[in-house]
Amino acid sequence: MSEFNKDDYLNDLPDADELAGQGAPAADAAKPADSQAAADQPAAPKPEEGPADAGNSDQQDADEDTLTPLGKAKKEAADYLEALQRERAEFINYRNRAKKEQDRFRQHGIIDVLTALLPALDDIDRIREHSEMDDSFKAVAAKIDKAFEKFGVEKFGEKGEDFDPTKHDAILHKPDPNAEKETVDTVVEAGYRIGDRVIRAARVVVASPQA
Repeated sequence: MSEFNKDDYLNDLPDADELAGQGAPAADAAKPADSQAAADQPAAPKPEEGPADAGNSDQQDADEDTLTPLGKAKKEAADYLEALQRERAEFINYRNRAKKEQDRFRQHGIIDVLTALLPALDDIDRIREHSEMDDSFKAVAAKIDKAFEKFGVEKFGEKGEDFDPTKHDAILHKPDPNAEKETVDTVVEAGYRIGDRVIRAARVVVASPQA
């Protein structure tokens, strides 16, 4: 049996550096496997984003769900009141438009009747001015005048008033040495108007200052 040599045994043992080099590849080899497994794992799905109004609607529904029965009743009453006020405003606007249309049609009707009677009214004025009228004729003429006044018809055109081209139709200008401004000298046909609307301008002879 050979004798045990301690030095030879120690020389045959591997170095610590060689052992460390052999263990490192195993650890490094494990890392790619872990990285590949993480890459193969599917990504977590992102939550879908809905429209903004959908979120608001959900919030409103949530708010309504949190209302007490009394709160819901008050909200419904407020909604009904708002709808009622809107309907009332629309009705008032409709009523005002209808009234304006009625007034306009009524005025057109009065104008049509007045226009048709103008020749007869002019004859009555001529008779008043140039001849004596009996009591019965005066009564009829007065009733006609009152009837037109009732419907807002105003008769205008008087001798001596200032000449106004917006309501007088001058058929003749007559120089007058005593006139300081243009005035109505003679009313040939009276004028008629309803409110600010002139139905017929008064036909007049105008006295004008001499140049």
